[in-house]
Amino acid sequence: MSQAPPAPKSTRRRHDREILALALPAFGALVAEPLFVLADSAIIGHLGTPQLAGLGVAATLLSTAVSVFVFLAYATTAAVARRIGAGDLPAAIRQGMDGIWLALLLGLAVVAVTLPTAPWVVDIFGASPTAAPHAITYLRISSLGIPAMLVVLAATGVLRGLQNTRTPLYVAIGGFSANVALNLALVYGMGLGIAGSAWGTVIAQCGMAAAYLVVVVQGARRHGASLRPDTAGIRASAQAGVPLLIRTLSLRAVLVIATAIAARLGDTEVAAHQIILSLWSLSAFALDAIAIAGQAIIGRYLGAGDTGGARAACRRMMQWGVVSGLALGILLVAARPALIPLFTGDGAVQDTLLPALVVVALSQPVAGVVFVLDGVLMGAGDGPYLAGAMVVTLVAFTPVALLVLALGGGLTALWWAMTLMMAVRLLTLWLRTRSGHWLVTGATR
Repeated sequence: MSQAPPAPKSTRRRHDREILALALPAFGALVAEPLFVLADSAIIGHLGTPQLAGLGVAATLLSTAVSVFVFLAYATTAAVARRIGAGDLPAAIRQGMDGIWLALLLGLAVVAVTLPTAPWVVDIFGASPTAAPHAITYLRISSLGIPAMLVVLAATGVLRGLQNTRTPLYVAIGGFSANVALNLALVYGMGLGIAGSAWGTVIAQCGMAAAYLVVVVQGARRHGASLRPDTAGIRASAQAGVPLLIRTLSLRAVLVIATAIAARLGDTEVAAHQIILSLWSLSAFALDAIAIAGQAIIGRYLGAGDTGGARAACRRMMQWGVVSGLALGILLVAARPALIPLFTGDGAVQDTLLPALVVVALSQPVAGVVFVLDGVLMGAGDGPYLAGAMVVTLVAFTPVALLVLALGGGLTALWWAMTLMMAVRLLTLWLRTRSGHWLVTGATR
């Protein structure tokens, strides 16, 4: 980001109010997704290590199948926010509806692919013979909730773009509460095991999607926006999401490679990796709350033609990212004795994940800035650069991760490789924001 004089205190306070107003509710909504996985891990972990290892493989595959389409939220947030900044509310809502229809179509396609290929994918992924049956069961059942999950992503993007992060918070709280209650009842009350956990998640996700649709449809009718699918609009939404799809596929490839390596290290390592990955995802989504605020705020400023406001907001959010990362890192270290027993009573798993969790804690300040800059560039609609930067990161990470496997470095070494990956992301994103090339104004980019 090009240099500019420091913003006066009044401007910083205004940005702080904007950031907090959006980030705090977004934080609650964002942590719902990893909390779903954490709840499943805690409930399934006490059934046994093979079940937890199976969940580790299946949850990574499922989250990959959903997260590659996270552009449904991110691109929609930026596009809707730009139109809000330009003063065109009906067009903003119409664009959001196109994203929701696209989400439904993509979700149905993913289910059609996942159901018949689940055993083959789990086998390719390297799950052990004891973990594979549990992974297949969880993956097949949970895949039925993918259309609802994608609708949730798109509808969340609409509301974020409208500068509304409170409604997603309320829906997330309800969804998480329902998920925990259903999982406990189905896994233990009805004795369904890992299948009960999967069904609980599907039901909770469908309920969340229904709640979002009620809110968005009411808003569309209030402002005269059409609810019918528009082929041109759906196609435009898909095209705008392609760069972010490439970016997300590259990021998910990093996570899949990491989990595949952990699976080949053994059931103990992949079980420990699943717990660490769940905690890492929880901290990532917590830090991403500022990035979500960044998407909405930056999009609105650029839609209104205010590049100075966008620069100042970016600078302030970077400061928030550093402080938040430090706080999360300290919290992870301090909470280790209480956190680890929640997920497993296996002493070998506990001993394996303990040092790796310290590595995750040390990387949090870097992660805080990475997520903020990612959100800023998404809000600016700078998808092509984000795609290229993440491909570079994947290329840098892959040989290091494979070297960990070849040398038998263990889980802690694998998470040092993950920290290197975050450092590469920091460098590429910081260079872009410093250049100022992302500051493109107007109702559309």
